[in-house]
Amino acid sequence: MTIDKSLKVKRGGISTRSVLKRSERIAQMKQRGTFDEESTSPIGLPKTKVVKISMKKKKKVKEEDAKK
Repeated sequence: MTIDKSLKVKRGGISTRSVLKRSERIAQMKQRGTFDEESTSPIGLPKTKVVKISMKKKKKVKEEDAKK
């Protein structure tokens, strides 16, 4: 069964997530050095900030500035 065109979300998979999976939180904590596999329990981990990546637009260089 197909979905009607009016019901489809155009940008559904592009938005950033606000919640990380447990494995992703552990990976971030290992990079920072705050997670030790032997002493830290994987249950009850602290919340971690989600890094949002945004692309900056390049400024156009005027012709006069380029000649200098």
